[in-house]
Amino acid sequence: QVQLVGSGGGLVRTGGSPRLSCVASGRTFSSYTMGWFRLAPGKEREFVAIISWQGGTTYYADSVKGRFTISRDNAKNSVYLQMNSLKPEDTAVYYCGVREKYSGNYALDFGSWGQGTQVTVSS
Repeated sequence: QVQLVGSGGGLVRTGGSPRLSCVASGRTFSSYTMGWFRLAPGKEREFVAIISWQGGTTYYADSVKGRFTISRDNAKNSVYLQMNSLKPEDTAVYYCGVREKYSGNYALDFGSWGQGTQVTVSS
């Protein structure tokens, strides 16, 4: 099992640029594709971004493309989400997860969720 601990959220103004971090422990972090998802009130968990095990391939949800950047540092067992130009609709609890299977449905493929970090964007 892998344990994930997210941090870096908080109350941010519209247009702000926080960076979320997620530290992993428990198994070989560098072997796994990692992802960030978010859960807003009244909605299902939503894919935000994923990054391949070496960091060379990334994918983003259309809603964050061009504003968010996912990165990783395998030496530190960490994955990051740089968030820029935040909007009120980005308000959610952000989770990092490990890709545990490859069905093609990100919502089903990722697991081992960390405890999440709340990001609240004030207008």
